Amino acid sequence: MKLTFQTMTRQKKRQYGVLIISTYPDEESVVKVAKMMIANKKLCACVNFAKVRSLYSWKNKLEDQEEFIALFKTTNLTANKLKFEINNTHPYEVPEIVELKMNKVSSSYMSWLAKSTKRR
Repeated sequence: MKLTFQTMTRQKKRQYGVLIISTYPDEESVVKVAKMMIANKKLCACVNFAKVRSLYSWKNKLEDQEEFIALFKTTNLTANKLKFEINNTHPYEVPEIVELKMNKVSSSYMSWLAKSTKRR
């Protein structure tokens, strides 16, 4: 099938789910950003978070810290804005911001994601 500009444009606008992963130093900071991104900015539908233990290299030193990992659920249409906001509000000098595509989700879940991230 030969792609035309019109079909290429439609394919680019196809909406799909996205998971943005980041880590935070404490529960207070992750809850604050989660509330802002969900309620105020409508950039994600949900944020799951849990305490984790992280071992990592930082400035030539092995760090062993408790952190909170956050899973931001959004769509590809708002993912870049969400990553921008996470980066600008993050307490870390170099925040982890990882994007994973969720291309196999139920239509009802995708509908909820889309409705929850649509600005009114």
